[in-house]
Parts: sequence; structure tokens; C-alpha cells
Amino acid sequence: MTMRAPWDIGIQPSEITPESVWQARRCWLQQAAWGTLALSTAGLARAENAPEWPPLPAPRGPRWSVDEPLNTWQEITTYNNFYEFGTGKSDPAEYAGRMRLTPWTVRIDGAVRKPLTLDVDALRRLAPLEERVYRLRCVEAWSMVVPWTGYSLSSLLRQVEPTEEARYVVFTTAVQLDIMPGVADRILDWPYVEGLRMDEAMHPLTLLTFGVYGRTLPPQNGAPLRVVIPWKYGFKSAKSLVGIRLQSEPPVTSWMRAAPSEYGFYANVNPAVPHPRWSQETERRIGAGFFSSRLPTHPFNGYAEAVAGLYKGMDLARNF
Repeated sequence: MTMRAPWDIGIQPSEITPESVWQARRCWLQQAAWGTLALSTAGLARAENAPEWPPLPAPRGPRWSVDEPLNTWQEITTYNNFYEFGTGKSDPAEYAGRMRLTPWTVRIDGAVRKPLTLDVDALRRLAPLEERVYRLRCVEAWSMVVPWTGYSLSSLLRQVEPTEEARYVVFTTAVQLDIMPGVADRILDWPYVEGLRMDEAMHPLTLLTFGVYGRTLPPQNGAPLRVVIPWKYGFKSAKSLVGIRLQSEPPVTSWMRAAPSEYGFYANVNPAVPHPRWSQETERRIGAGFFSSRLPTHPFNGYAEAVAGLYKGMDLARNF
């Protein structure tokens, strides 16, 4: 039978963010995480050097967007984890521009009644795009606030009509051996594989993402499309997708295979569960300055009200 999500996402034309606004938005916002009211221009949202990327306008999705100062285009596009291009944070920006992005298709198959193979244009047209401002929290204890553009992954999954056996969604990413220097290092078993439980994948916060800062995704950020799951650590949000497979058994994901004691299947942001080599109780906001105070890490990256019910009754220290 067709899977349907019960959530209703409303978008009004009046909520569309003009290009002039997202290029120079002054973020005078409440710093609620500190329990005090403060005004700041440190997060001035600028899309420096962005005009080389094609625009991808979309209305703001206020229901899911956070009201926090945005990181700049420069920060978002030059400080990345994308190990296919190297382990350094600047390696993706240096090397990913060589990626071959056309032609590009994604296969959606497995436990579905209507498997599909779609190119990027067809995927973009499948559902209305919206801009959502999400926190991004990485397991290395740094964070950003990023304006992504896409639509809920559930819109795509409903099109292929999952069967009753579809309990997990598995993402497979691209491998281009000749232009991905990190693949030769064998840090992981390639291609990169990640996964979600079906209810996680169908949650409206899980975003099939085509753009950032009102522009199409740059290669270092996962072009031409990726997923973003904001309540989980960043490695769950697989980049440069070529395959989405639905199946009955839980997948062994890339980081689980490489270091099972450090990276679990769920990877929910949880300050009470330390990484074996560092604490997860606090985080460093990129762009805040070397001497800035660290921020407290919130359960589920601050999205607990929306997603905690998915894990009711689970031991989140054991199911990390």
C-alpha cells in the first residue's frame, strides 16, 4: 500500500524570501540557548562569491526553520566533511569541483511497487521546493546553521509505493575514482552507504536537498542532491546520491563497518553519550571566533519536540 505521512506542511506565497534578503540578512535574534536576550550581527548572512552558482529560489518553510544567525556562504562551502575528497576540512572545496555532475540519475528501488530512475531535473520537479534553516551538528563537536533548499524525502518515497516489507531506507553515494583522491586512501569501504529507519525517512524534517543559500548545491556540499537529517550527526546526511533502496533488514552503514564502537546506526545527537575520544556535551559554532564560548549541545540537536517520539521506549545510550 502507499505510505502516507500525517504531517501537513503549509507554504504561503508571502513567505518567499527575496534574493536581496538572503544575500544580506541581518540576524538580530534571540540567543535562547543561553537563557538571556542578546542581539548580534556576527551572523550576518552573506552569500559571498555565490553568483557563480545557479539560483534555486524557494519559499521559506517557517514550520521547520530555526531562528538563529546563519553561517556565511564562505563558511558553509569551505569547511566540510566529504572524505571521498580527503580528510581535511578544506579538501572538498579544493577537489570536488572536478566532479562530473551531468548526466546524473538516481535509482529508487527495493521493497517498492513502482521503482524509478530519475534525473536531477525530474527529482526537483517532483514536489514543491522550500528553504529550511537547519542546525547541522557534526560528531567532531562543531556546528553550523545552514539554509538548505529541498523537500521532504517522504514526497519521493510515496511515489515509489513502499511495500509492507520496507522498514529501512539505504542511501548509496557516487564514486568517481579518477577525481576523488580520498577513495584511494581506503579510509572507508566505498561507495559510502548510510541508512534510516522507514519512519525516520518519512518524517517531514528529513530533507531531500538540492540547494543551499538560494543556490544549487556546490560539489563540496553534496551536489547535485543529498539528504539532510538535522537531528542526527552530520555523517548520516549522505551526499551526492546515486541510489535509494528500501529493504526489510537494517543496513550496515559505512561508519558502522569502519568503527562500530564509535558510530552507531542511529547517530542521534545526544550530549549524554560521549564519543570514545571526546565529549559531545558542548559544540563549537563555526565562525563564532576562536575565543567564543562553546554552546551546550541539545538532545536531538534541538529538534526533540518533533522527533523524540520516534524513539519512545528505546535505550538511547545503547542505540547510539
